[in-house]
Amino acid sequence: TKLNHSHLLNGEVAYLLPCLGRSEQDMQESGPQAVTMEDTFSHIHGSIGRRTPASEHLKSEIAIVAGLAKATLPRNPKVDWDAWTADYCRIRDLIAETYPEEFSDFNDRMFTPGGFYRGNAARERIWKTESGKAAFTTPSDMASTGFQDAPGRYRLITMRSNDQFNTTVYGSSDRLRGIEGERDVLLINHDDIVRAGLTQGQLVSLVSDADDGVERRVGPLKITPFSLPDGCLGAYYPEANPLVALANHDTKSKTPGYKSVPVKIVA
Repeated sequence: TKLNHSHLLNGEVAYLLPCLGRSEQDMQESGPQAVTMEDTFSHIHGSIGRRTPASEHLKSEIAIVAGLAKATLPRNPKVDWDAWTADYCRIRDLIAETYPEEFSDFNDRMFTPGGFYRGNAARERIWKTESGKAAFTTPSDMASTGFQDAPGRYRLITMRSNDQFNTTVYGSSDRLRGIEGERDVLLINHDDIVRAGLTQGQLVSLVSDADDGVERRVGPLKITPFSLPDGCLGAYYPEANPLVALANHDTKSKTPGYKSVPVKIVA
């Protein structure tokens, strides 16, 4: 819906697919469409766009995904991409059929004032396990990201500011961490600053320590004291994303290791 800087930082090939925003009119075969969203309190809200689309050529997210699926996947009689694109209510009906406890009467309830509550089992201490109690598992290895600690190696935590939504940056202040007017900072605890022979405000670079033969570097970043565990650093994304190797992911879930990136500090 909005082009931002991270869209332009890519590999050899990138596909940019502009789509209708939630505030824009989405007219399909069955008429104007509504979409839903979930807030941080597990409430589902309906939304109908009112603005004239920025271009008559813009497609909705559903139309784009359905179009790609039709062009690439074998035909499946149980998956009617055209019908789903024509009327989003059909998608919500199927969601309600699949998850009746949370989404029953989805289409009828989506415009309930304040949204309808889908439930949050963990918040309500409802554990759907054989014992009825929460089940905990223990990791086989403390380093589930696939790399161990080493001399001079830090674990970088990439993060966003409160002036940021995902990779869209609206400003350069972060009141959550007391940082004003800048994003090119490297958060590090005081003891690590002393051990590394650094000083507050010093400009440094971060280089990848992924042991894969690829050179990755981000900088300059200003040394900024912050309360973090020993051996851990903090920097904002998407600026720090170039340091994340493709192979840097959790060993089981394959979730990208954006919260544990092996790096070294170069002064």
